Amino acid sequence: MATIQECRSALDRLAANLADAEGGVRSAAAMDRSLSCRITDLDVTFVGRLSGGRIEDVTTVPGTPPDKAQIRLTMSGDDLVALVGGELNFAKAWGSGRVKLQAGLRDVLRLRSLL
Repeated sequence: MATIQECRSALDRLAANLADAEGGVRSAAAMDRSLSCRITDLDVTFVGRLSGGRIEDVTTVPGTPPDKAQIRLTMSGDDLVALVGGELNFAKAWGSGRVKLQAGLRDVLRLRSLL
């Protein structure tokens, strides 16, 4: 089971990857939305903001935060680490229910190039 620190490191790697992205990936990530990533097996949620192609102001809150983010991901810590590490395909994990994505239709359409 991944630790909170391993999950935070994975999110930091994802943020760095987005910041270094170019072309279509960069433009897809250039939206301004609140973002959360709930780690079910650790009962924590990382909350932050996707802004200008970066993930900013990430904090950790126990359980489920009272305010719903505009883009919400839910998964286990091991799945987060595997996704960011390239060992788990997002589309397959989403299709099988291992990863849940909740967002508006426009956001999902823009995010699909990132995933």
